[in-house]
Amino acid sequence: MGKTFVAILVAGLTSCAVFGQASRSGAHSCDSLAQLALPNAKVTAAQEVAAGAFSPPPAAEMGMPRGGAAFYATLPKFCRISITGTPSADSDIKIEVWMPSSGWNGKLHGEGNGGFAGDIDYHSMGIELTQGYATVATDTGHSASVPGASWATGHPEKLIDYGYRGIHQMTQLAKATIEAFYGNNAQHAYFTACSNGGREALMEAQRFPADYDGIIAGAPANFWTHLLTNAIANAQATTSDPASYIPPSKLPAIAQAVNAACDAKDGVTDGVLNDPRRCHFEPVTLLCKVSDSDSCLTAPQLAALKKLYAGAHDSHGREIFPGYLPGGEDGPGGWAPWITGTAPGKSLLFFFGIGYFSGIVYEKADWNYKGVSLDEALKAADEKTARILNATDSNLAPFKARGGKLIIYHGWNDAAISALNSINYYDSVVAKMGLHDTESFVRLYMVPGMQHCGGGPGATSFVQRHADAPNDSQHSAQEAIEEWVEKGVAPSTIIATKYIGDDPSKGVKMTRPLCPYPLAAKYKGTGDTNDAANFVCSKE
Repeated sequence: MGKTFVAILVAGLTSCAVFGQASRSGAHSCDSLAQLALPNAKVTAAQEVAAGAFSPPPAAEMGMPRGGAAFYATLPKFCRISITGTPSADSDIKIEVWMPSSGWNGKLHGEGNGGFAGDIDYHSMGIELTQGYATVATDTGHSASVPGASWATGHPEKLIDYGYRGIHQMTQLAKATIEAFYGNNAQHAYFTACSNGGREALMEAQRFPADYDGIIAGAPANFWTHLLTNAIANAQATTSDPASYIPPSKLPAIAQAVNAACDAKDGVTDGVLNDPRRCHFEPVTLLCKVSDSDSCLTAPQLAALKKLYAGAHDSHGREIFPGYLPGGEDGPGGWAPWITGTAPGKSLLFFFGIGYFSGIVYEKADWNYKGVSLDEALKAADEKTARILNATDSNLAPFKARGGKLIIYHGWNDAAISALNSINYYDSVVAKMGLHDTESFVRLYMVPGMQHCGGGPGATSFVQRHADAPNDSQHSAQEAIEEWVEKGVAPSTIIATKYIGDDPSKGVKMTRPLCPYPLAAKYKGTGDTNDAANFVCSKE
């Protein structure tokens, strides 16, 4: 694809110059892009959208309270380009590029995907558009209307599109479209995403170091094959023996026991463990002494809990994936939706684990997880998909060489992906490149009390920009990475905020400093514990 792709792209950009002139003269510039020649892709729609007139497809907002007519009514006038990418005969990658009709800040912002992808994040695109960015998103080549991962069965090219090719093509086509519309290239390109989007982010830095200047990877699912083998181990631990299942009604008791044992160890009793690795909670204290109740665990449930904390291991005792840390068991984004589910086999990790192995690894809709050997499952997963789905390459030298900057963040209370996974990846980069080189372009922020990609009892607002919040490099990771890229000012402490009701318009409940790993915030011993000013970054 190398030389051929470059030749086609150059030809496409030559034709783009005509459209760039049209953009500056204001004569049908957006509509003209319907005829834009793009490599391995076709523009399917080009239209100028009036301010406040955009309405997303109903399926795009289903179950998403964050969107709605009120939000989209705030969008400025923009040029909307719909593209279908076909890098292979079996590819069908839907891409949208949105470009402000006026007030463009000269930058491109790429959006990522969660889970198995399959849709376009219009809401995130809208946020960036209101800030003056040209923005791009994709479904990575399949529709979310197909549950699980059955879309990949018998379609190896679609798996490649999902694994890494879709985001790369999305980015390349967005850059060509921007040059066509504005007559100028984007001065800088940024990518921010979490979970599977964090995996996409690291994949971009590792495979395509020229795509983005600054990347923010949240709670990355980058060790995909091991993460979802661990999901199978969790499913076996909690459902193979019906007596081992831990119902959601027992999670508050587990959380209370953890907090009783460890909450005060960081000097502040606030329901947040500053570093759960320092918590030496003994689950046996929850063993039912007389009769079963929601305040205790039976022996089979206790055994399951220990397995969840320990993480999956192979038959030789080697760790497959790190276990979950104490402190994140309870709450709306805790273990109930992710691990235990409302009933046996009804959790999100069960859905992803079974979907991955049945739809992608074994390609058998009736695949049964209960009797499978973890050794065999991991071997099959690695052999078939590690090269496509894992973003674990610790050699980021090409990304560093072209001036790329990377911020990774992960919530300690994450019930979907163990926070230790991000520490393991960061440590692997340090081992490969050395501490000095790593610190010159990478930062890792571990977030106390943060669940998967957001939420939780801690101060967790610091990534996305908010109209009612400070938008500077001391409060926003996005502003911090742009300052790092554009001005060479490396980020240090970032102030995270907990809003009342998690709504910035209702005011601030608490602020806490986030420190570059391995530093962590430590209470000074005096002053309001809800004020970040009374904490200092320490390496204890």
